[in-house]
Order: sequence, then structure tokens, then C-alpha cells
Amino acid sequence: MKLLLKIRFIGTGYCGYQVQPNAVSIQQRLNEAARALFGYDCDIVGCSRTDSGVHANCFCATVSQKGSEELITSIAAERVPLAMSAHLPEDICVFDAKWVDGNFHARYNVLEKEYLYRIYNAPVRNPFEVGRAAHVPRRIDDVGLEHMKKAAATLVGTQDFAAYMAQGSSVTSTVRTIVCSEVERQGDILLYRVAADGFLYNMVRILTGTLLDVGLGKLTPDDMIRITASRDRLQAGMTMPAEGLYLNHVRYK
Repeated sequence: MKLLLKIRFIGTGYCGYQVQPNAVSIQQRLNEAARALFGYDCDIVGCSRTDSGVHANCFCATVSQKGSEELITSIAAERVPLAMSAHLPEDICVFDAKWVDGNFHARYNVLEKEYLYRIYNAPVRNPFEVGRAAHVPRRIDDVGLEHMKKAAATLVGTQDFAAYMAQGSSVTSTVRTIVCSEVERQGDILLYRVAADGFLYNMVRILTGTLLDVGLGKLTPDDMIRITASRDRLQAGMTMPAEGLYLNHVRYK
């Protein structure tokens, strides 16, 4: 058996999830905390590789003894979140833990992931949103918001999303199934919610940038359909900054 952890983190001060030789990562901090708590080196396998500056409301990772598929400990699973979080910096916490089979894989067993992208849409920046949301000073009006909603809805279904993948990426297939694609306003925050069986590199950030162009009147909802069909990255919008992106939910088999 191994432990499946649910983790929250603010990614601003990290190079992303995966351990890097010359920068501090989320995985490094988790490795250090697990070593302090369980008394030996552990393998911590994450559900995805988040980029530098990306945040998580619910990131999942398994913990096992290094070189093994098991975790030997007398600590009850329900006590692990508090105990492990005591060894973590303030911008990372474990908030849930449960036992799973040794053959469970935090990445390959994922059925669906949900991401949120937050845009602070007001003329003057908000210091409390710096690093937590992308700032777009030009106000998107009600008409623009409705157009964004319509454009977002065209993304639902099984389609080739090559137009929304960072150039130079290497994957065997660019077909993905999006099950939810919604835009809403919460005060000065524009929120894009998207869930799928998988995502291409920078896909959510490029989708958001393209939807933003729709909201600003540079594109129409029908243009979103055309861009998706084109499979051409050059026709899609900008790659939005990492600071607005949150991994929000992970669903397993």
C-alpha cells in the first residue's frame, strides 16, 4: 500500500512541481517533508507536471518508500496531513491522505483534470491578486462576456486541440476530450473553468488567451470554431501567464 495525498500550494516561489537541479520545486519540498516524517527517503509521484508559478487547489501525489511500492509507517492516514504539513513551508500543505494499492499511479490512473484560470479584470492592479491572477486592465463588458461563454462552449467534446498547444511540443496525439468549458464573472474576477481527460502543453493558458481575444472583440465565437479546426497555433491567442492558473480537481478511476 502507498499513500495518496491531496495537496494545496501557491506556486509563485517554485520552478514547478518536478525536481530541478538548480531551483526549488514542490516535489523537492514534499520529498524533504516525507523524509522528516517517515524517517527514510520516499518516492513521491505527482498527478502532473505543473509549470513555474502555477498553483493548485488540489494536486494529488502518491508516497512510497524509495525503490518500493509500499509505505511502512505506524502513522494513521488521517494524521498524515497535519503531521506532514508541519514539515512544509507555509505555501504548501497536505490536506487529505488515504491508502491506495501499491500499483496505483497518481498520473496514469487519472480520468479527468479540472483547471481554473483567474483574470483580475479592472483598470488598476490589486496587490492582493498579484501572483494569483493575471491582470487585464481593459474591462470586458457584458456582451464580451457572453461571447466568451459561447466560444468556450464550442470547445466541449472530443476534438483535435493542436492549435492550443505550445509550439515545439512532442506528443503522439493532440486529440483530447473536454467535458466542461465555462466562463463566469465573480466581481472583478473572470474565471475560466475547463475539465478534460488530458491537456496539451500550455493548453489551458492558450485557450484562455484566445477566449480573452473573443471577450475584447478581437475574435468572434465563430472564430474559435475556425481556430480549433485549423490546428494552427499561430491563429490562436497569446499564452497567458502562469500566475492565473490553478489545478483545481483530479478524478481517478
